[in-house]
Amino acid sequence: MGTLTLIREDGTGKGDANAYADVAECSAYFDGHLYASAWITAAALTDAPEAALVMATRLIDAQYQFGGSRASETQALQWPRVNCRDPDKAPASVLTTLLLASPFVSASVVPKAVRDATCEMARELLLVDRTASPAGEGLKYQNVGTTQTGYDKKDTRPVISHVAQAMLAKFGALIGSRSGAVRLVRG
Repeated sequence: MGTLTLIREDGTGKGDANAYADVAECSAYFDGHLYASAWITAAALTDAPEAALVMATRLIDAQYQFGGSRASETQALQWPRVNCRDPDKAPASVLTTLLLASPFVSASVVPKAVRDATCEMARELLLVDRTASPAGEGLKYQNVGTTQTGYDKKDTRPVISHVAQAMLAKFGALIGSRSGAVRLVRG
């Protein structure tokens, strides 16, 4: 097994990038985090934070369909993107009238929400393997001796944490989500 080299996507569409945030950025993010102990301990004692950031980025890219399209065919990750609407910017009709900036995320950045979600997911991965099969997978009940355990399939931990999902929702949708809602994008 080789040594992991973390290569942060800086908005230039790197062909070898493997993370949206680096250890220093996440450490700064966790300065104001109430539950940062897992990150602080891992960052001080191990090389696990780099692996957690790379894995968090992989999971985000696999689990989310972001708006717009990749900025380059040769970039390794989903970001940067072109024509991805930024809900925090004014609507296009106001922008045209005022000749202000585009209502889209700049094609040369990875939004702060995506970087922060990567940090959140890295911390979550340091706490527990969110990719592992849930207890009782494939079972409705399990009998061990005289004890029967029931499993509720609706109560499983999502791969992407709820906090990270909330951060990413501005720019895309969880693939395979069952919300029944359809995102309306007006051009």
